[in-house]
Amino acid sequence: MVLVFIDIAEDGSVKKTALEALSYGAALAKQLNVAAEGLVLAPVTEDLSALGQYGVTKIHQVKNEALQHFDAQSYAKVCAAVAEQTGATVLIFSHNTSGKAIAPRVAARMKAGLVAGAVALPETSNGFIVKKSVFSGKAFADVSVLTTVKIISINPNSFKVEGDANGSAEIVDADIAVDAPLIKTISTSKQSGEVPLAEAEIVVSGGRGMKGPENWGILEDLASSLHAALACSRPVADAHWRPHNEHVGQTGGAIAPNLYIAVGISGAIQHLAGVNRSKVIVVINKDPEAPFFKAADYGIVGDLFDVVPKLTEAIKQL
Repeated sequence: MVLVFIDIAEDGSVKKTALEALSYGAALAKQLNVAAEGLVLAPVTEDLSALGQYGVTKIHQVKNEALQHFDAQSYAKVCAAVAEQTGATVLIFSHNTSGKAIAPRVAARMKAGLVAGAVALPETSNGFIVKKSVFSGKAFADVSVLTTVKIISINPNSFKVEGDANGSAEIVDADIAVDAPLIKTISTSKQSGEVPLAEAEIVVSGGRGMKGPENWGILEDLASSLHAALACSRPVADAHWRPHNEHVGQTGGAIAPNLYIAVGISGAIQHLAGVNRSKVIVVINKDPEAPFFKAADYGIVGDLFDVVPKLTEAIKQL
């Protein structure tokens, strides 16, 4: 059986990355000719049975106040317990903040092989071989998993969300003992912004070419017209022009949107490491020798203060 961890947001909604994981798990289960089931630990405000449209037949829900706030150790222990109780041989996580914290702990508990950052379904015709990204997305590696229990965390936006709108899942209350968490949550500071950066399909990002925080309004207008999230390069965050949670790059967040628009960013290798998994990259820069143009799918050489407002106006007209 394939067991999929369903990541829940702070507001109780199911994250987009969880839907990707469900679709991936269902496709893998079909490939292995076994059932796909889901696992929910956090409090949820949505109808869980509706997640059956993504291919899972059953969802195990652990209801316990100790799981109200995310704690990697508690979550990992419960995930392993449910996996053992259900006889799951493959566990699927999203390779996001939650998955990166839980999956390795579950692998250690279950003595399971772990492939982190998978980008495709495993090749199962001759063994169990998983393709993953390596070297900050510059290359791929095929990893053979030999253990009985196998754990995969998939890169966000690497697998299309698919399903049948008529599907429905059975909800089962899992009887699992939950220890009191060792970490106490005193307060929570939520990320602001219309679209969460990690889950955004379109991202508009600015660099030092913006010349100052007072000019960020033109990027906000562009992002608003595209229903996109805002991001920035490290120098911008270090100069406190933008909050650090918007910093993308090797030392910031790694994202993989369908469209990444880089405005006034030179394209240093450290920045590229965080965005090179984007499906399409558009670069706007007045320097025709900017390194970013070598990685771009589309490039506009011009003054961003002329180009961006015209681009925004054209998008609004469309």
